[in-house]
Amino acid sequence: MSQELDYLSLRVAAGRLSRREFLGRATALGVSATFANSLLTSAARAEGPVRGGILKAGLAGGAATDTLDPATFSTLSATFANCWGELLVTLSPNGGLENRLAAEINSSKDAKTWTMKIRKGVEFHNGKTVTAEDVVATLGRHSDAESKSGALGLMKSIDTIKANDDEVVVTLKDGNADFPYLMTDYHLIIQPNGGKDSPGAGISAGPYKMTVNEPGVRYGGERFANFWQSDKRGFADQVELLTINDTTARVSALQAGQVHMINQVAPKVVDLIKRMPNLRVEAVSGPAYYCFNMFCDTAPFDNNDLRMALKLAMDREEMVDKVLRGFGTIGNDFPINATYPLFPDDIEQRTFDPDKAKFHYRKSGHSGPIMLRTSDVAFPGAVDAAQLYQQSCAKAGIALEIKREPSDGYWNEVWQKQPFCATWWSGRPTQDQMYSTAYLSTAAWNDTHFKNESFDKLLLKARAEFDQNKRKNLYREIAVILRNEGGLIVPMFNQEIDAISDKLGGYVAFRNTLMNGEAFSKCWLIP
Repeated sequence: MSQELDYLSLRVAAGRLSRREFLGRATALGVSATFANSLLTSAARAEGPVRGGILKAGLAGGAATDTLDPATFSTLSATFANCWGELLVTLSPNGGLENRLAAEINSSKDAKTWTMKIRKGVEFHNGKTVTAEDVVATLGRHSDAESKSGALGLMKSIDTIKANDDEVVVTLKDGNADFPYLMTDYHLIIQPNGGKDSPGAGISAGPYKMTVNEPGVRYGGERFANFWQSDKRGFADQVELLTINDTTARVSALQAGQVHMINQVAPKVVDLIKRMPNLRVEAVSGPAYYCFNMFCDTAPFDNNDLRMALKLAMDREEMVDKVLRGFGTIGNDFPINATYPLFPDDIEQRTFDPDKAKFHYRKSGHSGPIMLRTSDVAFPGAVDAAQLYQQSCAKAGIALEIKREPSDGYWNEVWQKQPFCATWWSGRPTQDQMYSTAYLSTAAWNDTHFKNESFDKLLLKARAEFDQNKRKNLYREIAVILRNEGGLIVPMFNQEIDAISDKLGGYVAFRNTLMNGEAFSKCWLIP
């Protein structure tokens, strides 16, 4: 019977047998309707991309203060940008690069001068043709401190940006073999005239044209008729991203068929979802991490003994076991794990040590409670993690108070505003990019206010170093400085956990949540 069913499934996939005929023959073979429909779903996936329908997602991270300006994206608006935005290059599932608007990228021998040939005939949503001048204007705007771009730290390495016919020539201050990876940063969406006229209009050259912009509620787009890569992306007629910050509500929406995918699935509900028919969980390991940030320039966290006390007062193993439930690994207070090439794997793992924590706490001279702010949207399980942290701090004689902030507005009113809070990072393609985005002194998104001259110099030196052994040693020094002096506490690197409906085809989990954000354009709906 198994061989007969396989044969019938192949005929469905080849379009030689209708669904009705398949179900009739399967029933005659004594197969249950549930199992037969499951085989049909597999056959539909084998058919490849299917056009049509409204692809819906229920996502955490949205707020009324969100903006579509790529320079100052929040979590959910950045996710929506994968629908309407287009980059020069992006990451491929195998960790390499996939050319988008940059048809070719070449460099000089010293990796200081990079030439990007811009693809011809690509159209923006407003009807204008994408030009090298638009690319220059885009990179220029993100290089301007006035834009407050999250990519500003990366752009600091650029000396000049010029257009030459259909090419963009970028000259760096120092050589950087990783330069093409910098262009994958999600802030660097290419816009008409660089977005200088209307940066938040949601206009680029991506597969969907923005039609709905209701921050904190929903975003929507319709297939862009003149999209340059319509054979590979943009299969649904429309996409709709709904803000559903509550974990239970997201799961319920997926179960009810109101959405086809959800993000930020809390590990504690994974088993529940697995028991639900027609749903499946997708978990992927990558560079993402959950963390607690202290402002290094704000009392009482401007005292390194206090920062060290708070690092040593965290029971990381307990947090990984109880919050991640196996969907992640222990962190070591720097933002790099084995996902990255040249990972410094010989740095001693920091562990829970209440006696050492007490020593540094007393040495700091601080007394009284310390306020930690957290929220359900900080990361899945952030409130539970804060409570566990409170308990381990108590064992070290540190009074930690927890303030649970509202989900709406957390990323605008708490993150980068309050001196001690829970947050998360999705990681970046390279070590240099991660450090430059969040820990370089001049980075716009330096969310721990960490400023260290030695760290900055080593990072610039590593960027220009081509000897891989020397570069690895430099990255080790960089990690040690941040680990011992920074305001970053990294208890865990999390797996990204999504849940999807069996009506969704083409889903291939890799690196970060929702197929590195591209599930909306690379997936399709199974009829």
